Parts: sequence; C-alpha cells; structure tokens
Amino acid sequence: MEIMEKIVSLCKRRGFIYPSSEIYGGIGGFWDFGPLGVLMKNNIKRLWWKAMVEERENIFGLDTTVIHHPKVWEASGHLASFTDPLRECKSCHKRFRADKLTGENCPECGGELTEVKQFNLMFETYVGPAKQTANKAYLRPETCQGIFINFANVVDCMRPKLPFGIAQIGKGFRNEITTGDFIFRDREFEMMELEFFVRPGEDEKWHDYWIKERLKWHQKMGIKKENLRLFEHPKESLAHYSKRTVDIEYKFPFASPAGRQGWAELEGIANRTDFDLKNHSKFSGKDLSFQDENGEKFYPFVIEPSLGVERMMLALLLEAYREEKNNKVTRVILSLNPKVSPIKVAVFPLLANKPDLVKLARRIYEDLRGDFIVAWDDRGNIGKRYFSQDEIGTPWCVTVDFQSLKDDTVTVRDRETTKQERIGIDKLKEFFENKLK
Repeated sequence: MEIMEKIVSLCKRRGFIYPSSEIYGGIGGFWDFGPLGVLMKNNIKRLWWKAMVEERENIFGLDTTVIHHPKVWEASGHLASFTDPLRECKSCHKRFRADKLTGENCPECGGELTEVKQFNLMFETYVGPAKQTANKAYLRPETCQGIFINFANVVDCMRPKLPFGIAQIGKGFRNEITTGDFIFRDREFEMMELEFFVRPGEDEKWHDYWIKERLKWHQKMGIKKENLRLFEHPKESLAHYSKRTVDIEYKFPFASPAGRQGWAELEGIANRTDFDLKNHSKFSGKDLSFQDENGEKFYPFVIEPSLGVERMMLALLLEAYREEKNNKVTRVILSLNPKVSPIKVAVFPLLANKPDLVKLARRIYEDLRGDFIVAWDDRGNIGKRYFSQDEIGTPWCVTVDFQSLKDDTVTVRDRETTKQERIGIDKLKEFFENKLK
C-alpha cells in the first residue's frame, strides 16, 4: 500500500479526517475533521498564531467575514483574473484543467473536448432574499482582502509604525476544476496569512527575511530540511499583483505540476507591492495611504506569507508516518512534534479489573487533563494500548501499576524510543510542561 493510501486509511479509521457528506456518497473537494483532526488543526493554527502574532510586538490579529462587498473582488482583480483554463467533454460533460490535461486523465468515454476557456474559481452566492444580479456576492477565495479593506481601521486604532503586519486565520473557498491528493487541493480550506507592510524600497529586504523565517518555522514544526526547498516563480507565472513570489515546497509523494517530481507548494511568500491598497483606494474612494511620523504619505508595499492549514497538516502527517516491524508485528508510529500531536498524554491502569489501579489512574487522568489534552484507555492488553497511542502520535503514556500503589510513582513511556522511566505522580505535570516547552 502506498504511503498516501496508508495516511488516508489511518485518518479515517482513527478520527482525523472523514469525507464530507459521506453517507450521501461524498462531495468532491470537501472534508470533515474528526475528534483528533480538530485537535491537530487547532494545534497547527495555535503554533502559527503564536509565532506570527503573540511573539511579535508589531503584528496584529484580525478576523474578517467570508463574504465581502462584491466590489472588493473587482478591485482585487479576482473577477477578471482569478481563473483556470478549462476544457469540457462534449459527451460526458466532465471538466478538466487544460494545463493539467494528459493522456492519463482524458475522458474515459472517448468524447471530444471543447476549446480552452477561462473558468472563474470563485463560488457565487446571493445576499438578501432576491436572487438577482444586483445581490450577487462571492465566498472569499483568500483571506487577505479582508485585511486590506480594514487597513485604515487597524492603523487608526493601533497607531503602528512601519514595518508592521496584520494576520488572519480563516476559511477560503475555491471552486477547483479538479481536486485530488486527499486534502492537498480542496474547495473549502483554511488559510493562515500575514500581510506585512513595509516602506517601498525596503520590500526586497523584508521579502528575504520572511522567506528565511518561514523556512525555519517549518523545520521547527518537524519537517526535515531535505524535504523542503525554495521555488522561485518565473516572471511569466507570477500573479497579476506580484513583483516576486517564492514558494516553500514540500516533497509530497504524488505527481506535481511542471514535472517537479513530487515537489509542490506548501507555503507561498509573495511581494504584492502596493497593488492592493492602491486599487482599493481607487475603487472605494477612501484614502488607504499611510502617513509616517515625518508626515510623508505613501502606499506601503506588502510581503505576504500564506499557508493552507490542510496542506500543512498533510505534510506533517506524511513526514511523521513510519512503520517498525518486529517479530512479524508492525508498529505504526506518527512521530509528530509533541506540540502538534492531538493528544499529549494517555493514562492507563495496568489492569482494568483491579479497582485500586483504576481509581489511582482516574485520579491522575483528572488531574492532568486540566493542563493537557489527555486520553484514557483501559481496553485490552497494555501492549495494544501502547501501539494504539503510537498510531495517533501520542508522545507519552502513563501506566499505573502495582508499584504505583506502594510508592506513588508511575511509568512514563516515550513514543519514539518505547523506553519507560518511573516518575513520581507529583512530578508529572512539571515533567510534561518541560517536555512541551
């Protein structure tokens, strides 16, 4: 079984990710996140927010709506430019991205394809009770426009000095012509975006700064250096707003565009110039320029690191998955960074039919869960319980045994080494806090 099949199977079986609307046959490009998936996604978002907002004094948070005034998308260029080339089969009416079309994914029916036409990826909706053109709106395909249209509000409230940033985590929607590769390319997804505003002329320096910062963050999250690389977009492939875009690519185990042998975008870091603020000023009639302490007014340039939560989650799962075979027994391990792991600690009584062991184990479980996400498991033999926690990435398992009743110590088993050490019950919180620093 290929690695992607194993990841998809594990995610469904263990409660990370389910196909959306599965009881009705599913709906392409939409995924639901189960109990463990929600925990892992929240951890990723929390760690990004901590690194990008909480640990920096010049970056502010924002949470804007999914639906904006439709003129926002006219000003941003999305109505005219947010398209993919589309070809449709005249017989079965299946649609294909023209730039991804090969002999392997042509219509199975053998039908003739239409000429290439540009297909806008934004989902349309209507605001108000009347379904008419005047009420047409769009689900946002990116979160950054909500930041640009609130630029003046944040400046007025926070009085920042350049350089400064505005960060946001939120849902985006793109009506992709083709989806696939599990959660790599979705129609509904979450984005973590920073718009970092700088003086014109200092943009290249700050662009290089954020490329290095983001590369370090991915490695800190647990991705090996050899599985990351930088991809410089050629001039002809740049978005209409971009002066320069550099992707941090991850070596995914599936085919990627332009023969890049599995390398595909994990995070994009773009120099958006002053395009957005200028255009929103023009279309709205509101002055979105910035006035510095010397009274000079200008439109700041914008550096934008943009990362999809689902894509990051997939990369971390792929990076962490491994198997160990011993005496024909296979141990599946998710070697996740403990800060990313859905569950930090699992607590077991050695035997579920011994009330004294269960009582002490429950006391420890209740005590720890005030500070950590903790699992309780008293099913089956202890070895199977360990293996079950290894498979979902739990870093440590605490076992209450008969010695625990005598000296108030427990065994703490490490996921990576399987080694156990005895620790006093009163030292457990401190032990895990230090491990998670």
